[in-house]
Amino acid sequence: MRPYPSKSVPASGRRKPEWLKVRLPQGGLSLQVSSVVRRHRLHTICSSGLCPNQGECWSCGTATFLICGDTCTRACRFCHVKTGRPLPPDAQEPANIARSVQLLQLRHVVITSVDRDDLEDFGAAHWASVINAVKAANPGTTMETLIPDFQGRRDLIDMIIQARPEVISHNLETVRRLSGSVRSRRASYETSLGVIGQVAASGVTAKSGIMLGLGETHEEVIETMDDLRKAGCGVMTIGQYLQPSKRNMEVTEYVHPDVFEAYRRTGMEKGFAHMESSPLTRSSYHAERHAG
Repeated sequence: MRPYPSKSVPASGRRKPEWLKVRLPQGGLSLQVSSVVRRHRLHTICSSGLCPNQGECWSCGTATFLICGDTCTRACRFCHVKTGRPLPPDAQEPANIARSVQLLQLRHVVITSVDRDDLEDFGAAHWASVINAVKAANPGTTMETLIPDFQGRRDLIDMIIQARPEVISHNLETVRRLSGSVRSRRASYETSLGVIGQVAASGVTAKSGIMLGLGETHEEVIETMDDLRKAGCGVMTIGQYLQPSKRNMEVTEYVHPDVFEAYRRTGMEKGFAHMESSPLTRSSYHAERHAG
């Protein structure tokens, strides 16, 4: 049985509960981030993914950069990023992101990407170029990379590991049973666990996350925690799935904050070094805490 079952709210026919209300981006730092992103022709997952924490993060002068373009080759049912045939990666993107991190004086930066199954190396070389450029221009800045699965290719995952970001994250997104219906047919739960295990074995901090409100059970969430710990994952995030548009899959349940807190405590007991679990938690939320 799910902890605190009476406090969660079935999503069908109901407004979002009070605990999911967020503020819009505002203030000088938020405008500065937006200006730098536009000036250097960059993309952020903050905007492309309709992240509910955009206001908080941008107002603090932080952002998660989206590389390899803004068009994904996969069509995960939960994701708002557009799907189609992408343009080639921008050769100026590594330098532009490195300069933007400088201008924003970021102490910690998060970089993620769309899936690029159209490329021979699935974008791995471009990834390495971005990481190296950011590190060269910003030696005091720590970095988290939220990577795709590179179709499980160990040689390509090694390219990211060898660039030595402080944290390498790859999301399971949901529990094993729901993975095939929530994610793209090209993705798999086992492949993702393999990515996380390879990162952890290298000594780099491995991180992953899942969403709740997709029809998972309490037992499946606990099983996912155990799978991640067995793979060596040190940091886990759990957040509420929010349907970004009518074309995306529907929410089955708005999970109460007390349930998220119960999962946070359970995760810490299982040995995660960091556990972020709340309705508005997203992959890069409070990411600066996970680099130490």
